[in-house]
Amino acid sequence: MPAYAIEQTDFRALVLPNAALLTLGAGFAWLEGPVWCADANQLLVSDLPNDRILRWTEDGGVSVFRQPSGFANGDTRDRVGRLIGCSHQHRCLLRTEWDGAVTVLADAYRGRKLNGPNDAVVHSDGAIWFTDPHYGGNTDYEGGKHAPELPPSVMRASGSVENVTL
Repeated sequence: MPAYAIEQTDFRALVLPNAALLTLGAGFAWLEGPVWCADANQLLVSDLPNDRILRWTEDGGVSVFRQPSGFANGDTRDRVGRLIGCSHQHRCLLRTEWDGAVTVLADAYRGRKLNGPNDAVVHSDGAIWFTDPHYGGNTDYEGGKHAPELPPSVMRASGSVENVTL
């Protein structure tokens, strides 16, 4: 009996019949925003409720990459390989520089604070598209309760921030 069940039959065509399920770690509340960094042979993933980003390597297993992380989630990498992430606590889009410093790329739109960026993707032109829902601020669970200043939106950051859903 396999260790997993395929609920969507269309998905079965994407899974090799001999694919093994490998548990890389356990005991987390929930994880989000995995990003594979082939150049460093590591997987980064946000352990959002515990306010940290975890690192997994084949040799070292699971370790802490950054804590606190600002309740980071929605991780990806930019065109040169730097980590891009969202912070519910700081309500911003972040970039981790090569030296480990963290740069805020976007935290407001037209003078109003972002709600809590959640997922990001980098376009081939270098622009970063991200969602800005409100649910991260509904409770203190994901970095701090706050009132929304903007409607839930999809944003584009490329030097300036553009709301593409308005």
